[in-house]
Amino acid sequence: MPLHSFGNNTQSAIYKKSLEIFSLASSISRYLSHDLAHLQRNGMEDPHIYYTGDIVQQSVSLGPQILKAESQPFSEEKQKHAASVMRLSNLLYKNCKRLERVNSNGKDFLPLLQKELKKFRKLQHTWRLTL
Repeated sequence: MPLHSFGNNTQSAIYKKSLEIFSLASSISRYLSHDLAHLQRNGMEDPHIYYTGDIVQQSVSLGPQILKAESQPFSEEKQKHAASVMRLSNLLYKNCKRLERVNSNGKDFLPLLQKELKKFRKLQHTWRLTL
């Protein structure tokens, strides 16, 4: 999904960070997917390959949820979308942890994504207070 599909709201620091996370997660996913696409010796596919798609899906969903939260007129609706952002970032972090167990050189890039997610969580805390 192209980055411009998130919208034009580029002034929000958390939104910018979500774009960075999406870009990074997509690159890592492509790298890992290539290594995990081969069948194992027993003819089964590597079960970790699904986590590569999950990190892309979760990261691509961050931006729209942020925009929805920022555009809602009522606090209750803002908090609903902010909670969704929190769930997505937590799932994304958990899937990074799961991908650390794969047999691929691509897992060496996961700490970079986790570092960016930690920065995102700090931004998220401040952002939620401002909603």
